[in-house]
Amino acid sequence: QVQLVESGGGLVQAGGSLRLSCAASGRTFSSYGMGWFRQAPGKEREFVAAIRRSGGTTYYTDSVKGRFTISRDNAKNTVWLQMNSLKPEDTAVYYCAATSGSYYYYASSVSYNYWGQGTQVTVSS
Repeated sequence: QVQLVESGGGLVQAGGSLRLSCAASGRTFSSYGMGWFRQAPGKEREFVAAIRRSGGTTYYTDSVKGRFTISRDNAKNTVWLQMNSLKPEDTAVYYCAATSGSYYYYASSVSYNYWGQGTQVTVSS
């Protein structure tokens, strides 16, 4: 089992940057695929980015490609989401998620067993 705690959210102007962190408990962090999702008011939770266990493969939703970067350090039990060139439409609660599955669709929320509490990101225009 793993517990996830996000941090790093806040208020930023359009064009600015934020770096979200997700700290995981437990000794088997390297056995989990990790993902970031977000949910804006009145909208469904959507996939943002994911990274495989070793960190060698990453995935992004089209709207954040070239602006966001997901990374992880298994020795530090941490995954990050670097967000650059932020836009007002990026405003949402961002959630970190972990999956212990071996074969899973990285962009589906049902693939993930564990979730953090979320961190608010607000981008002003």
